[in-house]
Amino acid sequence: MSYFETIKDIRKKKFSPVYLFYGTESYLIQDLKQQLVAKSLNKEDMDTSVLTYDLEETSIQEVIEDAETYPFLSERKVIFAYNPVFLKAKPDKVPVEHNVDVLQSYLLQPAEHTLLVFVAPYEKLDERKKITKLFKKHAAYVACQPVKEWDIPQWIKNLADESGISVDERAFDLIGEEIGSNLLILKQEIDKMALFVGEGGIVTKEIADKLVSHNSNTSGLKLVDAVIEKDLNKAIHIFKDLQKSNEEPIALIALLASQFRTIFHVKLMAKKGYSQNQMAQQLKVHPYVVKMSQKRERSFHIDELKKIMDICTETDSSIKQGKTDKILAFELLLYQLIHIKKAV
Repeated sequence: MSYFETIKDIRKKKFSPVYLFYGTESYLIQDLKQQLVAKSLNKEDMDTSVLTYDLEETSIQEVIEDAETYPFLSERKVIFAYNPVFLKAKPDKVPVEHNVDVLQSYLLQPAEHTLLVFVAPYEKLDERKKITKLFKKHAAYVACQPVKEWDIPQWIKNLADESGISVDERAFDLIGEEIGSNLLILKQEIDKMALFVGEGGIVTKEIADKLVSHNSNTSGLKLVDAVIEKDLNKAIHIFKDLQKSNEEPIALIALLASQFRTIFHVKLMAKKGYSQNQMAQQLKVHPYVVKMSQKRERSFHIDELKKIMDICTETDSSIKQGKTDKILAFELLLYQLIHIKKAV
C-alpha cells in the first residue's frame, strides 16, 4: 500500500490488524504512527494502551504474546515493534533469538483487539523470505521511502489541503526549489504559510517568496532570473539580502558561475537529447536544479553563456588580486551580465 492509501483508510477508521512501515523517511513513519494512535484509541486510553518494543532487545515471541493478551480496561491496544531485523537480507546480530514461526502463525490469524505495527527503518527488505511475503499478503505493507523530486508538487498540494489552504500553481516551483524533498521542513513551511493566510486562504508566489526560508543556492537562481529579466534593481536587492546573511561576494560569484555553468551544460545536453534524469546524473546536481535550468537555458545563446562565465572568472580574479573592491566588483558584475547581449 502507498502512504496516501494507508492514511486515507486510517482516517476512515478502516484498520488492518497488522502493519509494516518500512523505509528511511522518518516523517512518513512518524505521521502514520500518530494518525494510527489518534484514530484507533480514545484519548483516555492513549497512556495505557500504547506499547513499544525494540526487536533488537526483545524476542518476537514476547511481542506476539503481548499482542494476543487482551487489553486492560480498553477495547483495543496498539503495539509498536521496532527494528524487525529478521526481515533484512543480512540480519544484524542481536542478543535475542527470534522464532519467526510464531510470527508467521500470528499473521495468518491476528488478534482482533490489537493493532500490531512493525517499524523497519531500512532502505530495503529481503522480499525473497517467506515472512516478508506473508507480510505483503496478510498485513498493510507500507513503503515510507524518501520522496522523489517529481512528487514534490503533489506533496505540497496534499499538505496544503490538510492545512485547509490552497497554493497557487506559480508558487509550487518556488517552494520545491527552496525546500527540496525534506518532508518535515516542507510541512513546517506549509504550516507557517497556513498561519499567515488563514483557513481557506491562498498562498501566492509572492507570499511564498516572502515566507519560505531561503537558501543561498536558490538565491543564486534568483540572481540568474534577475539577469534574464534584465532587472538590475532586483539583482542588487537580492545581493543586499544575501549580504545581510553574511554571504561573501567571492562565494556568490562562485555560486552564480556554478548556476550559469549548469545552464550551459543543460543547454548542450538538451541538444544531444539527454533526459532530465540523465542530466542530473551526469552533472551530479539536484533534479530540480536541472528542471529550472531547462527553463532558463532558452533565454541564452551558447556564446552568451560562455561570455557570462568568462566575466565571472575575470571578476573573481580581480577581487582576489585586490584590484577592485569586492562589493563594487559584484555590483559591476551584475550590470555586465544584465547587459550581456549588447556585449556579445
